[in-house]
Amino acid sequence: MIDTIGLRDDTWIDWHGSVVTEQAKVREEIRRPDFGHLEIRATVDEPKAYTKPWTVTLWQRIVVDTELTDEICLENEQSLKHLE
Repeated sequence: MIDTIGLRDDTWIDWHGSVVTEQAKVREEIRRPDFGHLEIRATVDEPKAYTKPWTVTLWQRIVVDTELTDEICLENEQSLKHLE
């Protein structure tokens, strides 16, 4: 389980522009339901922007014997263009 707090007021939580504020609490639960797959369940508790907590579940495929790519999450990130 991963708990995240201390986000900035102008942060987006997804590619659709769902906002969070400094009051947000994000809990991620990661499990491996079977060989080759991950289930990632993220719950956003954000009382300043939403009326109740909401949850999204993502399914990821595990690819073995491959090189991992780091994802850097920094303000004004400029390296994304090198990964395309």
